[in-house]
Amino acid sequence: MKILDEQEQLTEDRTRVPVDSPDISVFLPVFNEEPNLLPLHAKLDEALKSLNRSAEIVYVDDGSSDGSLKILREIAQLDPRVRVVALRRNYGQTAAMAAGIDAARGKVLIPMDADLQNDPADIGRLLDKLDEGYDVVSGWRKNRKDKMVTRKIPSMLANRLISWIGGVPLHDYGCSLKAYRRESLEDVRLYGEMHRFIPIYAAWAGARVTEIPVEHHARTMGKSKYGLSRTLKVVFDLMTIKFMASYQTKPIYVFGSFGLLAFAVSLLGGLYALFLKIIHKADFVQTPLPILSVVMFAVGVQFLLMGLLAEMLVRTYHESQAKAIYAVRERLGFNNPKTHN
Repeated sequence: MKILDEQEQLTEDRTRVPVDSPDISVFLPVFNEEPNLLPLHAKLDEALKSLNRSAEIVYVDDGSSDGSLKILREIAQLDPRVRVVALRRNYGQTAAMAAGIDAARGKVLIPMDADLQNDPADIGRLLDKLDEGYDVVSGWRKNRKDKMVTRKIPSMLANRLISWIGGVPLHDYGCSLKAYRRESLEDVRLYGEMHRFIPIYAAWAGARVTEIPVEHHARTMGKSKYGLSRTLKVVFDLMTIKFMASYQTKPIYVFGSFGLLAFAVSLLGGLYALFLKIIHKADFVQTPLPILSVVMFAVGVQFLLMGLLAEMLVRTYHESQAKAIYAVRERLGFNNPKTHN
């Protein structure tokens, strides 16, 4: 019981909103964006002042090799709303996003790019949509100012595939400009290239997700860090989230299915080898079917054992951390006084 109480306390400490939390936390991963930072901050300042809400700005320098960190230090000295997190090296956008989420103190978290392609003026529209009762509002770069062949077409295909696999139909998973209620990100843990799939994770936890069109500007300064090389990473990450969506708490289903398939192939191979032996008088050494049958039987046993091992790991993961396999949106009547007969 003591261990469970300690785990519950750690979870509560991690998800509790700080006492001095602002209404909004805007956080921006930064990697070699030196020429964009000052004009970007000016636009952010203008947009946030028009909202009449308390706000903070968190810049996460992801190991920039230019003068980005120097500019961020100067901005932080001039603007008390600014906080800067400087990572030791370039970890990638997902790690920078995770650092931004961890550093943010606001009730609403808004990530965006630091390359001036997202428009800070759209923050107000995201918040207005959030106020309609949604937990996540995703930006949709409906009139995207990027190259057709290398950026727009691969993005369109990827978004359709992600929507189909993840079960959350959005037009633009790659748009960084989004708005999240803090509680919708409580159980999100990022790794790999998973930052683009945050709306899916939030939806799995019961969040209400929607999207609105946002402005998108062509890059005028600096160099894009994206390319076709990321497509393969997205495909592998899609395989991961599909597995997590369907089999995270019941891995024996997928391993067991492959095991039964291997047993079926083993059985058919063995029966056909016996058929050839009895009917056509073919010797076992004249066909590879007996070897195939033995190998597939061994593969089937391995898949079943792997499934059982995965089941043990999943149960250990949940039980050792007292991690619930469900999420509660709200509780009613728990504060009522107990009645006795």
